[in-house]
Amino acid sequence: MRKALTLTAALVAACFSALAQDDVQKAAAEAAAAFSEAPKAEETVEKPNYWTTFAVLDLGFNQTSLWSWASGGYNSATLRAGIDANANYARDLATWDNRLQLMYGFLWSADKENLIQKSADLMQFESRFGYKTSEESKWKYTADLTFKSQFTDSYDSYTQDDKGVWSGKLKSGFFAPGYLTFGVGMAWDPAPWFDLNISPVTGGYTFCNIPDLRKGYGMKLRDAALDPSVGTNYYPALFQLGAQIKMNLKASLNDIFTYETQLVLFTDYLNHPFVWNRVNWDNKFGLQVGKYIKIALDTWLIYDPIVLIAGKDGVARQRVQFKEFFSINFTYTLGKKN
Repeated sequence: MRKALTLTAALVAACFSALAQDDVQKAAAEAAAAFSEAPKAEETVEKPNYWTTFAVLDLGFNQTSLWSWASGGYNSATLRAGIDANANYARDLATWDNRLQLMYGFLWSADKENLIQKSADLMQFESRFGYKTSEESKWKYTADLTFKSQFTDSYDSYTQDDKGVWSGKLKSGFFAPGYLTFGVGMAWDPAPWFDLNISPVTGGYTFCNIPDLRKGYGMKLRDAALDPSVGTNYYPALFQLGAQIKMNLKASLNDIFTYETQLVLFTDYLNHPFVWNRVNWDNKFGLQVGKYIKIALDTWLIYDPIVLIAGKDGVARQRVQFKEFFSINFTYTLGKKN
């Protein structure tokens, strides 16, 4: 009897153990099925960035002090600040390059006490849209836009009255002159450091919103019968239609020595065609002597036959313009260049 009860209890325990094992296996199978059916986390794919943006900030200061200096001279100080901002787009065969250059500087000299003179003033924006002729081609169709002017008025031939107030002869100002050109053509980009843009159809406007300066910047007289000595008798803008060639070159030696140049040639179909009516040649030399310190030499050469400049003899005529600026700058780059 006792053996029968023991056998029965063993059979019942075995049945319960089998049932429990089945339940565990069933629960594990259901959990595995639920996990396999759960939505999988999507892999994040980084979106391509077609833009390259960077800006170079420059702050330069020069100072001269003299004590009992036999050869003479004046204490002076110069401060110049500038920004060179770039935003470039490239996708497939299309490119869009934008560059904004702003610069402003002051000059103080002891020989003109209480007078702050302007030493640098530039406002220039360039934008070019391009479309390659093929994937491997170095040529692209282009549409090129350039605007150039300055921020404030410029004077020379300063004189001082008996009250110590300085006055000078006005030479230029905001939109006096201002240059706006738009051209279509083709560009050759054989290397990242060189490009040549040829625009056989280029329209250009020269603006002068200060009437007294219009004659000197080549504005046309409204009527031949009007008095040519009155500035308001001249048009405020001059339109020119012609061709333009623009060349850019950038060279760098171990990021220590840099050289950048831009040459712009323009010929006016409406007046003296196939003669370079305007020449602009800019050069920038840079020597990086530390992470944030740069020695810079900038030069600008302009020849524009419609601009008349008075010489020491007082006679206004066509002249070659040249400007040079040497400075030691604190420089800082935002973003990353290519």
